Formats: sequence, structure tokens, C-alpha cells
Amino acid sequence: MAPRHGEPVFVISVAARLLEMHPQTLRKYEREGLIAPSRTTGNLRLYSDRDIERLRQVKYLVDERGLNLAGVQLALELTQRLRETRLRMGQDEAFCRDMDAVLSLLGIREDSSRDRTG
Repeated sequence: MAPRHGEPVFVISVAARLLEMHPQTLRKYEREGLIAPSRTTGNLRLYSDRDIERLRQVKYLVDERGLNLAGVQLALELTQRLRETRLRMGQDEAFCRDMDAVLSLLGIREDSSRDRTG
């Protein structure tokens, strides 16, 4: 049976390899509150595909946009607020285009069917 979307499946070593990051960097991002991987009963970190996507966004913001971790936290909060606003506003075309432009600047894919621009 294949894992469901968002189900934790990657241990830290695999997640680090997928992201081309050091495992210690993933631990640091967890300490900073940027990510919260699931834990096994043995306390091993398990990362879901959603966690991996969020970490890709963090990596992009740090490496490509030059943000520090405080800036990354603000960008992530802005992303969440934009998504909530989009849900409240419905599918207004002009708003969606504007939001997509902002998210593109932040290196964020709104859904997995779109390619990252940036």
C-alpha cells in the first residue's frame, strides 16, 4: 500500500539527501520552528512529502533569496495568510494572478501540479 499524501515516510538521512542538506541543518530548522517532523515511538524524525516541500521552500528562500531564518519565518507566515485569504475570496482571477506572482517571488508552489518558477 502506497503512503497517503502528507504521511511521514522519510527518516532524516533520506530527507537530507533528497534536499541536498546536512541532517544538522534539518535539526536546526526544527529547533527554529520552521518544520515539525513526526516522531516514531523510538523518537526518530519522520518527514512527509509536505515537510520535504516546505524544506525546499526554506532552502530556496535562504539560498536563492538570501533571507535569514527570521525572514523565512515571515515569508512562511505570509504564505499561510495568502492561502487563507484566497480561500475566503474564492477564485477571483485578478487576486489569484497577484497571489501567484507573490508566491513565485517567494519560490512557493501553490500545488504540486505547478512547476517552481525562480
